[in-house]
Amino acid sequence: MKIDFVKKENVLSIKIDGEIDHHSAAEIRTKIDAYITGSNTKYIVLDFKKVGFMDSSGIGMVMGRYRNIKRVGGELCIVSVNNSIKRILDMAGVTGIIPVYKNQEEFLGVIK
Repeated sequence: MKIDFVKKENVLSIKIDGEIDHHSAAEIRTKIDAYITGSNTKYIVLDFKKVGFMDSSGIGMVMGRYRNIKRVGGELCIVSVNNSIKRILDMAGVTGIIPVYKNQEEFLGVIK
């Protein structure tokens, strides 16, 4: 699994490449929390373009980051989700809470 962070102004884009399971979810959670601590991040964009598998640990990781950014007045969204991951997010009720966009450009158009 690989995680890339790109920060531009107050938007933190996180590209995840690989599976999000029990082991990787803990690593992702730790890295995201460390990255945003003390920063001026207002928006977190989780890019799932290269995520092929996600289990309930991934749902917990996403919802935890959502709660953390909301506490400081920020927003979180998910972009570039394939059909199988979208189905998991739908079944867990995540898409009723966190917006999902086709890609990052679509999200950036919404916040401007």
